[in-house]
Amino acid sequence: MKFDSLYLIGLVAILVGACERVGFSADENSPAPAVDSSVAKKWEFEAHVQPILTRAGCNSGACHGALAGKGGFRLSLRGYDSAADHFAISRQDRGRRIEPVEPGRSLLLAKPSGMLAHKGGLRLEEGSRDYRILAEWIAQGTPGPNQDDAKLVSIEIAPTRLELKPDASQQLAIRATYSTGRVEDVTHWARFSSSNESVAEVDENGLIKVVGPGKSAVIGWFASRLAIAQVVVPYALNPAPSAYAEFRPKNFIDEILLTEWQALNLAPSPRCSDETFIRRAYLDTVGILPTEEQVRRFMSDNRPDRREFLVDELLGSEAFVDYWSYRWSDLFLVNGNLLRADAVAAFYKWIRANVQQNTPWDIFVRQVIVARGESLTEGATNFYAIHQDPQSLTENTCQAFLGLSIGCAKCHNHPLEKWTNDQYYAMANMFARVRAKGWGGDSRSGDGKRTIVVLERGDLIQPSRGQPQPPAPLDAPPIDMHDTADRRQVLAEWMTNPKNPYFTRAISNRVWANFMGVGLVESVDDMRTSNPASSERLLQSLADNLIDQRYDLKSLMRAILNSHAYQRSSEATPDNAPDARHYCRYTPRRLMAEVIHDAICQVTGVTTKFAELEFPGGDRNKTDVYPEGTKSLELYDSAVSNYFLKTFGRHQRRITCDCERSDQPTIVQVLHLNNGSTINDKLADKGSIVSQWLDKKLPLEQIVDEAYLRSLSRTPSADERRRVLLLAQESLKEDGNRREVYEDLLWSLMTSREFLFSH
Repeated sequence: MKFDSLYLIGLVAILVGACERVGFSADENSPAPAVDSSVAKKWEFEAHVQPILTRAGCNSGACHGALAGKGGFRLSLRGYDSAADHFAISRQDRGRRIEPVEPGRSLLLAKPSGMLAHKGGLRLEEGSRDYRILAEWIAQGTPGPNQDDAKLVSIEIAPTRLELKPDASQQLAIRATYSTGRVEDVTHWARFSSSNESVAEVDENGLIKVVGPGKSAVIGWFASRLAIAQVVVPYALNPAPSAYAEFRPKNFIDEILLTEWQALNLAPSPRCSDETFIRRAYLDTVGILPTEEQVRRFMSDNRPDRREFLVDELLGSEAFVDYWSYRWSDLFLVNGNLLRADAVAAFYKWIRANVQQNTPWDIFVRQVIVARGESLTEGATNFYAIHQDPQSLTENTCQAFLGLSIGCAKCHNHPLEKWTNDQYYAMANMFARVRAKGWGGDSRSGDGKRTIVVLERGDLIQPSRGQPQPPAPLDAPPIDMHDTADRRQVLAEWMTNPKNPYFTRAISNRVWANFMGVGLVESVDDMRTSNPASSERLLQSLADNLIDQRYDLKSLMRAILNSHAYQRSSEATPDNAPDARHYCRYTPRRLMAEVIHDAICQVTGVTTKFAELEFPGGDRNKTDVYPEGTKSLELYDSAVSNYFLKTFGRHQRRITCDCERSDQPTIVQVLHLNNGSTINDKLADKGSIVSQWLDKKLPLEQIVDEAYLRSLSRTPSADERRRVLLLAQESLKEDGNRREVYEDLLWSLMTSREFLFSH
């Protein structure tokens, strides 16, 4: 892509004018920031000096931006505190770093330019534009930041969207707009990164080089502001028009994806079979396998819209309530190691009641943020028992409901995002007046009751400034510090407002990832601007649709489940084999630990007896047991001990992060499936399905069909049936142990990838 011709002419004029003003020629080798004619000759500390120091790496964490600085000289990390940095440069140690009469002898210039020994090496070429700007600034008396300086309003990147061919390159430019209306080209001072370096790389000067096909985003950073350029490089596949013939869009999801596939030269996989769909829909929506009867009933249904009927049936089932109550308990960290037993039960019951009532997500979250009252009757208040100080409340609220990790801003401006230290403490001050009565006592004493109250006064002190920041949600204007009303009401209104750019997108991405296997943004709780979605258009459309449906999550789930994109086969085709991020086919993934465990119990017909950990506050020798038949997805307390769940990566609910759950394969998992007690003991149990088959004396052919239906939700193919029957008959001839044959058959199916994965 090329710039608009008028913009190019203007940019050249700005560059030439700026060069003439500061005495440089336009053909100098060193690239320089082009400053328009409205810029005063006086250099500004925040607009010009700080960017030079950041570009040179002087205020990086490896240099003077380290916590203790270097060589007695300390700067704020990436220049987040201009007032302190100006003092350190111009006033600290009696101003020894500055020589106003002879700027070139200033340590600020002499060391990074190599005139004096410098452990950081050469950082600033003598005579370069940045060198001369610093020299002029020193000669002008090192003016510091003040209220009269123009404030940075925004930055923009150009071009914003690029469609490039393999081996192509493209130069980017970044312009900064200030409160006075002036615009500067800050490309030379900006930092650049690529979200997908297998598609496009970008160098320190903003030059993009295509590496391979796909989609990427190039992020430009300047003064804690970000701008993004989308890069699209089509695959060299050129699918025939017939490859799209079967795919007729069902809804907006399909329409958007079809457009993007065509732009990338990708084609979708065929529609999945009905057997695959029913198993997939059950596992993704309610976390259990369909029974043999449910599979047979669905397969015998001749209605053309039977898949839609199945989706509605699942969304209205009690199993749906179990599954999503469990998933939201992961998000809210319902954990007996963090709460007393009665509080755990109260918190879970509150979550489950909201799932059962299909409470809109904005109201669901609002109840948590403004919760107050007694913890055993007002379950949502237990969120404040898990996160007990303004800082942890801020970080976990942002992580859970906005998908934003802002913890880095607790000490300094966020290095990967726009959030500042001031914004962090302004947000934290929204929780400063929340208190709890009955908080004392160790984990084994007291009745577990805690009452959340909100005081009329009190503020959180920002350590770096020694005073509180005016309370304000992120990106929102501050509220009156002296207002005695509950600040959390303002926070709840801001957070759940449809115009909030994070809230709706965050939950839309979580729900999408649950059904499609991969989030539009990965990881699902990393929604920072510098980690853009694989399809920004689709993510925004999902969010807009959720707003239109008044935050009815079932409506969003229904749209995804009924989309033809969700109903693709997981098998790759020659027209989409290289792709892994654009949903041309369903993404197989290993099932959650709890879902695998419940599936094993369902197939074998033998449940697990779960013994709960000793309740905090209870009898030291007491061990309570969940009722017989309790499923893993009904264990509302993550502190319940179970070797299988631990081995297969159950969410530990210790921190608000999706990384707490693991689906990574391990040798221990393989060994447990082969020789462990979970499968083998259940198969050998007298009450297992194997015993029932033996008692009924069913024909071997029927046993094979039922084993496949129970385990894989399908009947065996003709070849599978032939081979299994042959093996079974040979085994029976050798020792006649029919039970062992049946157990081996079920074991082989339950340890297969087809059983362990949603596909």
